Parts: sequence; C-alpha cells; structure tokens
Amino acid sequence: MAAAQTFYNALFRRNYQMLGAVFVSAFAFEMFYDSSMNKVWDSWNRGRQWKDIRSRYIEEE
Repeated sequence: MAAAQTFYNALFRRNYQMLGAVFVSAFAFEMFYDSSMNKVWDSWNRGRQWKDIRSRYIEEE
C-alpha cells in the first residue's frame, strides 16, 4: 500500500505531473517499439535491402 501511495504522489497527484509521466512514457515506448521493429524488418529482409546489396552495384573510385 505504501508503494502505491508513493507512486501516486510522485506521478498522478497533480495534472502536470501526470501529463509529464504520460508523455515521457509514450516517448520511451515509441523509441523502444521503433528500434525493435527496425530490427525485425532488417532480419526479415536481410540480403534484399540496398544496404546489403550496395557493394554489388557501386564501384569505389
């Protein structure tokens, strides 16, 4: 019960604190989700993306 009260007082007691917690949480979730989906996309499409086949078509000077 004490942990819940501390959590409430730290994040949800005032409106601006709650909004700050929501925005920070949403930003952190978006960063985590975006990087995770990029890794999934890269693993599913390995060998078919420009970054993987560039050396076949571009000649170094």
